[in-house]
Amino acid sequence: MGEEKDVECKVPLEEWVEGQTFQTTDDIQIPEIKADQVIGQEEAVDIVKKAASQKRHVMLIGEPGTGKSMLANAMTEYLPKGELQDVIAYHNPEDFNEPRIRVLPAGRGKTIVNEQKAQAAAQKNRKNNTTLYIIFAILGIAVLYFIMTKDMSLLWIGLMASFLIFMVFRTPGGQRQEVIIVPKLLVGHDANEMPPFVDATAAHAGALLGDVRHDPFQSGGLETPSHDRLEAGAIHKANKGVLFIDEINMLRMESQQALLTAMQEKRACITGQSERSSGALVKSEPVPTDFVLVCAGNIDALQGMHPALRSRIRGYGYEVYMKTTMIDSDENRKNICRFVAQEVKKDGKIPPFDKYAVGEVIREAQRRSGRKGELTLRFRELGGLVRVSGDIATQKGKKVVGIDDVLLARRIARSLEKQMADRVVESHKKYDMFKTSGDEVGMINGLAALNASSNMAEYAGIVLPIVAEVAPSQSKKGGHIVATGKLGEIAKEAVDNISAVVKKYAIADISDVDIHLQFIGTYDGVEGDSASITITTAIISALENIPIHQNIAMTGSLNVRGMVLPIGGATAKLEAAGDAGITKVLIPKENANDVMIESRYYEKMEIILVETFRDVIEHAFADCPRKQEYMEKLLPLQRNGVSSAVKVVPPKVPDVVHKVVEETHEEVIETTSGPSPSITVDVKGDTTPSPQ
Repeated sequence: MGEEKDVECKVPLEEWVEGQTFQTTDDIQIPEIKADQVIGQEEAVDIVKKAASQKRHVMLIGEPGTGKSMLANAMTEYLPKGELQDVIAYHNPEDFNEPRIRVLPAGRGKTIVNEQKAQAAAQKNRKNNTTLYIIFAILGIAVLYFIMTKDMSLLWIGLMASFLIFMVFRTPGGQRQEVIIVPKLLVGHDANEMPPFVDATAAHAGALLGDVRHDPFQSGGLETPSHDRLEAGAIHKANKGVLFIDEINMLRMESQQALLTAMQEKRACITGQSERSSGALVKSEPVPTDFVLVCAGNIDALQGMHPALRSRIRGYGYEVYMKTTMIDSDENRKNICRFVAQEVKKDGKIPPFDKYAVGEVIREAQRRSGRKGELTLRFRELGGLVRVSGDIATQKGKKVVGIDDVLLARRIARSLEKQMADRVVESHKKYDMFKTSGDEVGMINGLAALNASSNMAEYAGIVLPIVAEVAPSQSKKGGHIVATGKLGEIAKEAVDNISAVVKKYAIADISDVDIHLQFIGTYDGVEGDSASITITTAIISALENIPIHQNIAMTGSLNVRGMVLPIGGATAKLEAAGDAGITKVLIPKENANDVMIESRYYEKMEIILVETFRDVIEHAFADCPRKQEYMEKLLPLQRNGVSSAVKVVPPKVPDVVHKVVEETHEEVIETTSGPSPSITVDVKGDTTPSPQ
């Protein structure tokens, strides 16, 4: 089974879906155990099982939506059963500020507290009855004396005595002794209960470590006993269970230190967390904190962690880096089908998906992975697509979600970055900020990713116009490249790097000129090096007065030797180019497996894979003698002197699916064509992706 998961499924998705036996997700069996519902994180599941059986701590690091909280929750299923404990707080007559703690087997604490409450209530009733008997006796004697003697004085004395006795027995001091003898149940469980799972994410110090409630009645015998004001924290409630803290780096250092102490000692006192509270002096006896800590976060969480806390986890537990993609195998495709069934059941408000709709969800998982042969593991965002699709089907009154609902949901429920990118493209078209036809010198269409540094699984592409101009140098040392457009550090370094290519292959003398480079419309800045080939092409065009085809857009990094390097967000950039009216796009050859665009884009444009800068100018420059000179000068970049540029062949898509895609696209255009409010987000480029 494990080997099948590691082998890529070569069967086209449409054909694979046809071969599935289920008709809707209601036919798919969902595992009862939560750990078995986790998809694509087999190594993490194995570690969690080991950690649970040995009661080790675990730190889960990875991108959002990859199953960290689900894994933590599943850990309780593997913890030892029958070890749960009840914790009771008692009044300490020797020291009111140090309540006593008693630990009992699960279920016993509630029984003892209820018995004590019953005894206290019975004792209170007996005292009340005795008081009433005394009052009635005094009143009876006074009335009898008045009847016999007609003397009002003794009657008034009897009434006053009865009133005083009533007031004495109803004072808070008397009640206080009754309350003191009743203990408080701090942590309670049933005898056969599962080990607790406590999510302490974003908990403040009191909620995490326990606290003592403020008492506004602090004097005059009115105060609440200290043991009755104790509040158990998450570390106490998670005793014999799992304490889960997401974004562990957001926890204050003081709280992390206290958490570390509780982990080491397996017990922690409850004390007031505020110095101004009446509970500042209260400190209970130690309360059990024998929990398994599962902390989670992104990779930056490591920088905000207390060093000793991380050392404790490393020394007595496991660190797990969550995967973001899995192999697009037959088994994993079936796992995505099960994921859709799980989401439908979990939501409870949307209809089941037919197998063709599930197939489209799998296609989206392929697309969001960013690479062919892989599927994304960012299931939270994929679950959002499932729910929106279900909402659309429900609104239509359908009992089963179809492929058209998923396609419509994918375009309507766009991320903010994608919405902003679409709006920027519309704005650029309205003001003619870039062209899609004709030839121009020093003007080129680049491609960038909008807010590529966010935690979203999908990129949003945008067309990025770049203009280059050559001007006489005002200093003795010319040849400078001046770039404007709020460039980030990586973008600035990219400009410096491509200057080596310009100097090496330029035919014109650049010693007496400066090259000015402008990124159009980048009001919030540009970051990344994916515009390297675009910048170089624009500069050489301006230097040599060679026109550039305006129907072309390009993206790609460039090393100092003229070789084109891969970039991120290839699919999003290609779709942005197609939506903008571009008919030819150049992308790095290394990104060939990252092209996951819809079939309709292949009808709008052709995609060329380039390996060297010579491949770039071969397609970007208009034919002229100067272009041929450059082609000859760059010939050493090619292997055997042959162009390495290759056109991407569109995949075959069944006519039925193609028709549904086109009809849904028209429906989306009608739905989203109305005015929409303005949104402000950062516009940034992308960085070169790290090797998977």
